[in-house]
Amino acid sequence: MTQESLGYVLVVDDDPDVLDIVERCLVDAGYRVATTDNGPSATARMEAEDFDLAIIDIGLPGTDGLTLTRSFKEHTNIGIIILSGRGDTTDRIVGLEVGADDYVTKPFEPRELLARVRSVLRRVTPGTTIEDTGNGTTYSFNNWQLDAAGRKLYSADGEEVSLTSGEFDMLLAFATHPNRVLSRDQLLDLLTSGYRPAYDRSVCRHAIGTTCGLI
Repeated sequence: MTQESLGYVLVVDDDPDVLDIVERCLVDAGYRVATTDNGPSATARMEAEDFDLAIIDIGLPGTDGLTLTRSFKEHTNIGIIILSGRGDTTDRIVGLEVGADDYVTKPFEPRELLARVRSVLRRVTPGTTIEDTGNGTTYSFNNWQLDAAGRKLYSADGEEVSLTSGEFDMLLAFATHPNRVLSRDQLLDLLTSGYRPAYDRSVCRHAIGTTCGLI
């Protein structure tokens, strides 16, 4: 995280009052804060600066908050909290499904938001980095390399590690969704593209067991 502060937070909301409240709350607590009121500007700042966390409204001009969340999670490892006036269960589920680490509804209590920020930042670590090698995407974690296109795993010593198809798919699911807790149903959707085999519990249990043996 950024030195001389608890973290660097990007706040994206088209309501100036919300921006002001969130900024003052976080700055008073010791965070560095940048604000913007639209999606394209948020994307530009994300590309230019190194943020630890983003707080994003859903209803934004230019690019909606769900699209931003999905894009940020695909290209960075930052934590994301959706801060939205849409509070029904479906909206919450969609927000979490596209990659948000937490979902807070408006109106909100600043102290609760601050607690959520602290919680997400404790969970988010610099674990996985993403590199486009020109021949496909490679994911790096703890000096290991996962070659998505070649479907190969290399240890910290550069040696190729033999994996079953299920083990590779499981590792890829975690690498493409860093710093998130994935439910069994989410893992099955990622591993089977929506097709559920008859013994989905045993399939999931076997995949998790064999994958954990590699770590």
